[in-house]
Amino acid sequence: MPSSTSVPVELPKPPKLDLDKFIATALSSTPVELHPYFESFGKLHTRKLWHQLTLKLYEFFDHPLSRPFRVNVFEQFVRDFESKLNQLKLVEMGTKVSKEIDNPQSQLLFLNSILSRIDAEKSQEAYVLLLANIAYAKLVYGDLEGTKTDMDTAWKTLDRLEGVDTAVNASYYKVAADYYKARIFENAAAKAEYAPYYKHSLLYLACVDVATDLTSEERLLRAHDLGISAFLGDTIYNFGELLMHPILDALDNTQYDWIKKLLFTFNEGNIGKFEALAPLFPQEPILEENYPFLRQKICLMALIESVFKRNANDRTMSFQTIAEETRLPVDEVEHLIMKALSLKLIRGSLDQVDQKARITWVQPRVLSRAQIGELATRLGAWIDKLGSVEQRMAPHVSTAA
Repeated sequence: MPSSTSVPVELPKPPKLDLDKFIATALSSTPVELHPYFESFGKLHTRKLWHQLTLKLYEFFDHPLSRPFRVNVFEQFVRDFESKLNQLKLVEMGTKVSKEIDNPQSQLLFLNSILSRIDAEKSQEAYVLLLANIAYAKLVYGDLEGTKTDMDTAWKTLDRLEGVDTAVNASYYKVAADYYKARIFENAAAKAEYAPYYKHSLLYLACVDVATDLTSEERLLRAHDLGISAFLGDTIYNFGELLMHPILDALDNTQYDWIKKLLFTFNEGNIGKFEALAPLFPQEPILEENYPFLRQKICLMALIESVFKRNANDRTMSFQTIAEETRLPVDEVEHLIMKALSLKLIRGSLDQVDQKARITWVQPRVLSRAQIGELATRLGAWIDKLGSVEQRMAPHVSTAA
């Protein structure tokens, strides 16, 4: 399957548009519900009102009855004046139309043909959007290597742009996330792929309206996959951003609602709740297979949460205290702390003689509402402490004055 970054093969250019013949043919061969669109096409084209014509084409391509006619309208009508249209809008229409082409080679030929007619320098957003859709088409048909090539090419341009249309960002992040998901399917043991899937999925969701742009099935699948990636990602130790995202509501009252509970359990570092939910792991074999990793991860989360809850001047902890917090034998605590240090979850030092850990820093986190509440309580206590100090010092200040 050819890569879109090679010289694309262009579809033969259709004959010059005979507007009257095109409209007459369309009116005789399409449902009556579509006739007002074609009548408007003729009037707007004759008057060269390209912006209004673009809007009317959008309405037409969104109409359910237009599906069998979309490719012909694009190729026989739109292509005649495409250079006069906003190139991003042209690509948006073209990618929508391409989904009506069932044959993989024909679909890629159609998209590559549009790519050959887009000026990549003058229309960078359109170029990125088209490349992302070409990459997604290749992904659907199993060409992972071609997908990655087009993703990388698209990113080189996207990374330089500012104020990018959300549709462009969404297309890139969607194909990037689903590419890493496909890599996971190829090798479920490849933990390195879970973190990029998690990152790109959250970026994709930030570019769309979850309630309207995704179907209920898509929301459920995305929430499920994000949860699994959060658990198994070997660099993901802060679930706060996901826990506050409405995508997780898709798990409520489904067979996966326990995954949402498990996410909150990890974020709290609550080992007791983890052990209570562990009997459900056989419902997700990948979690059961990775139980030792998950057990270590919940212990690390418990350590992080324990440190976070302490005041900055109270973060020297004995191995015994850490063992109680993480439910580990004392002789395994040192290894756990070293693992946390190596992952840069904490900073500090170990005193092996006195069996103490002095923690000086905890990785910044996106806090859940409950954690923000705890932080507010600590801040209130600190303010009260400052107030009492001020009251004790006031008489001495007055005397000195």
